[in-house]
Amino acid sequence: MKKTAIIVVAVTFLAGCAISENVVPVDSDKTIEKVYVRYSDDVHMEGLNDELVSQFRSLGFDAELYRGDTPDAAQHTFIFTANWAWDLAMYLTYFHGTLYEEGRMLGEAEYDARSGGSNFGKFGPTASKIKPLLTEMMQKVQRR
Repeated sequence: MKKTAIIVVAVTFLAGCAISENVVPVDSDKTIEKVYVRYSDDVHMEGLNDELVSQFRSLGFDAELYRGDTPDAAQHTFIFTANWAWDLAMYLTYFHGTLYEEGRMLGEAEYDARSGGSNFGKFGPTASKIKPLLTEMMQKVQRR
């Protein structure tokens, strides 16, 4: 009985240490030339705005950061939020980004380490947490 209780507690503890990644990929019939990334000043990592532009470019898309109103030429926009927390070091706890085509959602990417607990996978560069999600979200998209 004592052994069973220890196993139940261990499994419950480990289950509470999950990091989840969810992606809704953009359909393969989409062709995208340029992604406009809306600037967010509500993020801890100041360089994240430029990092997202860089990541879209590395995936083969032209990308531009914008502030304020959506540019008239923006057919495809990416809007995101991100949060960090402290646990021995600062780490990304949550990221959610949505790609829109003229206001209609095409795809989204989410990284959630809010229940990361003692999972050391939550540490590491923010860019390395987001890049695989954007890659998966955009993998089927045709580039112009």
